[in-house]
Amino acid sequence: MKSIIVPVDFSEQSEKALKVAANLAKEHDAELLVLHMLELSPAIMSESGYVSQEQVVHLIRIGEKRFAKFLDKPYMKGVAVTPVIKHYKVFSEVNELAQNHNADLIVMGSHGTDGLKEIFIGSNTERVVRTSDVPVLVIKDDNDKFKVERFVFACDFKDENIEALKKAAEIAKLFKSKLYLVYVNTPGDEFLSTEDAYSRITKLLNIATLGLEVEIYNDYSVEKGILNYSESVAADLIGIPTHGRRGLSHFFMGSIGEDIANHSQIPVITFKI
Repeated sequence: MKSIIVPVDFSEQSEKALKVAANLAKEHDAELLVLHMLELSPAIMSESGYVSQEQVVHLIRIGEKRFAKFLDKPYMKGVAVTPVIKHYKVFSEVNELAQNHNADLIVMGSHGTDGLKEIFIGSNTERVVRTSDVPVLVIKDDNDKFKVERFVFACDFKDENIEALKKAAEIAKLFKSKLYLVYVNTPGDEFLSTEDAYSRITKLLNIATLGLEVEIYNDYSVEKGILNYSESVAADLIGIPTHGRRGLSHFFMGSIGEDIANHSQIPVITFKI
């Protein structure tokens, strides 16, 4: 891992993400790009929407001062940090920054299930997930020493998930964690017999050239199955595939992906397919 991006808004949640990102940067000797996107208030804009260069420079200087204070933490010592300020909240810029610096991971904070904000409903995290070509790690709780011993990755094992599955395997190797692959079988239209499910799984694993085992877990819904299975193996991280701008993979119809990310007490990492 060479480069990690962590967007911050100087909030408590973004500091939680910063702690995890700093821990990963130290462990993997990676550069940490700390990104803040200025949100220009309509009060400083002209009727045409124009903001003068002087006003932008002033805001950047304020942002730089807040950056210096925000990054002045004991856990940041020894980390190679590059502060980055963007002029406005254009979330595709996070992906552009990741591409320009060959970033391996984006780490973001979220309120999770505390009732204040749900991460996949109109939030900054959702916007970054939908535009990011690199994995996005979502952190909710304080985690001074981020350690992933057991990593659960769930998908429907259709061909479109090959690259996401490969990336999940790479992340598991990078984090030195045991990878648990799971297919959640549910009653109704998506139900598969054990034979049909293993046939689909074997086909994908052969194409991906991955010699891994997959467990079929039965539950009343996909989201419950993923959360219950993850809890049963004491997972430290849950991985799910996404379709980026088109929303979550059709494997996560409706609110399945949102429910997993919102209701899981376990960190979630997304992989674009």
